[in-house]
Amino acid sequence: MQRKQFLYAALAAAALAVAPGAMAQTYPAKPVRVVIPFPPGGTLDAVGRQLAQRLSEQTGQSFVIENKPGGNGVIGGDIVAKAPADGYTLLFNASTFTTAPMTMKSVAYSVTRDFAPVALVAKAPLSVAINKNLPITDIRSLMAYAKAHPGKMTFAVGSIGSAGHLSTEMLKRAGQLDYLIVPYKGTAPAFQDLIGGQIDGFIDPILGSLQYHKSGMLRVVAVTSAQRAASLPDVPTVAETIPGYEFYSWYGLWAPAKTPPDVVQRLNSEVNKALAGDMKAKLQEQGLLLTPGSVEDFARFQQSDMERSQKIVTEGNIRVE
Repeated sequence: MQRKQFLYAALAAAALAVAPGAMAQTYPAKPVRVVIPFPPGGTLDAVGRQLAQRLSEQTGQSFVIENKPGGNGVIGGDIVAKAPADGYTLLFNASTFTTAPMTMKSVAYSVTRDFAPVALVAKAPLSVAINKNLPITDIRSLMAYAKAHPGKMTFAVGSIGSAGHLSTEMLKRAGQLDYLIVPYKGTAPAFQDLIGGQIDGFIDPILGSLQYHKSGMLRVVAVTSAQRAASLPDVPTVAETIPGYEFYSWYGLWAPAKTPPDVVQRLNSEVNKALAGDMKAKLQEQGLLLTPGSVEDFARFQQSDMERSQKIVTEGNIRVE
């Protein structure tokens, strides 16, 4: 009897030992839900849908996008935080995901405690866009104009705590400038007022301003990436005037915490495979920088970015009203 019990225990232990690997080999065995916590449309949604399509093709299972907008992305994040940790509910979000809890009074989840980083998908350099009627053609003339009109120049932000918002705060401090930051409910009304002259400047991902710049409706005077953007080769970087200045919005994939590590690794491998395929040219055409890497690379990047963002949020006293 004891021998049988020992045998059963040994078999159970062996089964547990191979279970994780077996799970990765069979995953995904059914459709995967990918939550995007913002409405359809916009860069985040476009990139998420391209990624979902490629993952579906690569794995043979559907990766289905579900838009769950509201609460500056918090509603969708909460759905994923509370989902079973089995790899079948994922979150695709922008860097606002990590900064929202820093700027809001109450968020039901913790980014670091309730989520497992899966993959950093892409970085989005930002553009410094200016109303075309202002005598501003580069960062140097922007700084001169702001200093000649202290407290009067205005910059829009599409949402509180967004990469554009933090970049605007960072530019203000780095250049020792005194301008007003005006919150908007989204990028569309901000661009509308920038073009119409009701606002002076707006820092947002390049893709949003590119068409307006090329048509002459506004003027992009700088980009926030370390090198000049391929889509705007004649536009200088902020760093060419303010050394060390660099800022991006970025897009990543997360799973609920305690999702089996081998499932997370499988997802990471599939994302990297997608980024090396036909997605590469499409995303680069949209002004994005692809960032394939390991799960550990993403975790380190996220931690470093959160530390820098927290410093900007604290120094700028950024809060959602």
